[in-house]
Amino acid sequence: MQRRERTRHLIELGGLVQKAGLVDLADDDRAILYGAMLELAAKARENGDTLALWKRRGKRAFDAEAEGSETP
Repeated sequence: MQRRERTRHLIELGGLVQKAGLVDLADDDRAILYGAMLELAAKARENGDTLALWKRRGKRAFDAEAEGSETP
């Protein structure tokens, strides 16, 4: 059961990478995607406000999607 939940969680995270347009932007290059995510993690560690900003931006995008409009 835990393995199934973990698999679902990982698939959902991958879907977010796709939804954000990163797969197309990086031409499906996993090294680029991983490097970008490492850069994001480093930036978030340096500036505590970064996570709050990303959370607000993500919530707005989810809300816009739920309303059927374009991602802001």
